[in-house]
Amino acid sequence: MSSALPLPEDLRAMLEAVRRHGRPRVVGGGVRDWLLGLAPKDLDVEVGGIDFETLHRDLEPFGATDIVGRSFGVIKVRSRATGEEYDFSLPRRESKTGAGHRGFAVAPDPGLDDADAAARRDFTINAIALDPFTGTLIDPHGGQADLRARVLRHTSAAFAEDPLRVLRGFQLAARFDLTLAPETAALCRGISGSYAELPLERVWGEWEKWAVKAMRPSRGLQVLEETGWLAHFPEVAVLRGTPQDPEWHPEGDVFTHTGHCLDALAASGAWREADVLRRERLMFAVLAHDFGKPTTTVLAEKKGRQRWVSPGHEPAGGEPAVRFLRRIGAPLRLDAPVRALVVNHLAHFSGQEEPSATAVRRLARRLEPATIEELAIVMRADADGRPPLVTPDVHARIDALVAKARALELERLAPRPVLLGRHLITLGLKPGPAMKGILDAAFEAQLDGAFGDEDGALAWARRRLETPSA
Repeated sequence: MSSALPLPEDLRAMLEAVRRHGRPRVVGGGVRDWLLGLAPKDLDVEVGGIDFETLHRDLEPFGATDIVGRSFGVIKVRSRATGEEYDFSLPRRESKTGAGHRGFAVAPDPGLDDADAAARRDFTINAIALDPFTGTLIDPHGGQADLRARVLRHTSAAFAEDPLRVLRGFQLAARFDLTLAPETAALCRGISGSYAELPLERVWGEWEKWAVKAMRPSRGLQVLEETGWLAHFPEVAVLRGTPQDPEWHPEGDVFTHTGHCLDALAASGAWREADVLRRERLMFAVLAHDFGKPTTTVLAEKKGRQRWVSPGHEPAGGEPAVRFLRRIGAPLRLDAPVRALVVNHLAHFSGQEEPSATAVRRLARRLEPATIEELAIVMRADADGRPPLVTPDVHARIDALVAKARALELERLAPRPVLLGRHLITLGLKPGPAMKGILDAAFEAQLDGAFGDEDGALAWARRRLETPSA
C-alpha cells in the first residue's frame, strides 16, 4: 500500500482486511485537511461493494465495534492496538421525508459508484475521496479546484434539503478562509426560512466550531450576510449600518469593525495558544463587544463638529451579549465571563493612563470569572480592528493596565477577601446580620487599599468594632 496521505499502521491493517471484499476510500474532512497541508485528524473510510455483515466481520478482529449506526451503514471501530476510533461506512442514498435536520430516509447502497456516493456530501471540498492503495484522488465534483481557489460550493441540489449545511458553510468559511460561490449563496437564501427547523444543539455545534477553530472569523459572518441567514442572529445583524466616527473608525460601520477585530483576535498568539474554553469566551466577547452601539449611537457635537458617538455602549452591550448566547444555545458557563468582558472592554480608557491599584483591584473583581489577562486580549483585538488606523497609544494603555495587574498579582485572578468571619469571631463578634455588613465594608476597604494582609485586616476590624458608626 502506498499513499502520500499518512495513515496510521492500525488503520492500514484494517484497510487491507476490508480490501478483500470491498472498495475502501478515505473520505471527507481528513482528505480535505491533508490537501490543505494540515494534519488530518478524522480519517473516515467509505467502503463500496460490500454488505454490512461482511464489513463488520472484517473489522471485528481489530477492536471493539459499535454498530449503533447499522441503519445508516456505519461501524465505529476502536482500535485494540492504539485506542483510536475510526468510522467505516457504506455508501448510502438519502431522501427527504420531513422537516428539519433529521427528516431523511437513509438507505445504505453498496452498489453506488464513487461519483454518486460523493454527491450526497455538502460541499465539493468535502466530496474528495482517496484510494488508499494507489494514492489516487477521486474528485468527481471538482473539489480540488475549489480548494485551490478557496471557494465553498455545494456539491448538488440535495444541499437544500438540510438547512444545517448553511451553518456548516458559515464555520468552514471561517476555518479555512473560504468565499461562498454565488450559486451556493443563492441556494442558501432560498432555504433561510427552514432555520427554525434546526435543533438548538446543532446550531451551537456550528457556532462552537467557528469560535474555537476559525482562521478568518469574519469570513463566517460574510457567509451569514450573503445568504440572508444573518437575520436569524439579530444582535449581530443590527451591527451592519450602525455608523461610527470615521476619524476613529476609518474601516466603516460596526459590523465591519467587528469583523476586523475577530480576525485580529484569531491571528494573535494569545488566542491560538489558548485552550478551547478560553478561545470560546474570547471569540464571543470580541463578537459581542460592541453589541451596545446600535442602541446608544447618536450624532452629537464634539470637538467643534458633528460626530457619531456611542456613550454608554459598554454596559449596554451586556444584556444583548447574553441574549445572543442563549439564542445560539451556548453553554450557560459562557454568560458571566462574556458579559463581564463586554461591559468592561473600555476600562483602559477609564481615568489616568497609569491605572491606580484601587482601579485595578476593582476591575479584577468586576471581571470575575473572566480575568484582566483575558480582557487585555479583547482590548488588543478591538484596538487592531481599525485598519488602516494604528493605535500605539491604545496599546500603551493596555500595557500599563496589564503591568499594574501583574504587579498586584491580579492579572489572572480576582482579589479575595482577607478579613473573614472567623477573624471577627476571634475578636468577640457573634455570627449574625451585623457580621455580613462588617465583612462587606472590610472588602470595600481592602479594594481601596486600606489593608492588604491579615494583620492589617485585623487592625481595621478592631478599629471598626471600637467605633461601629464609622
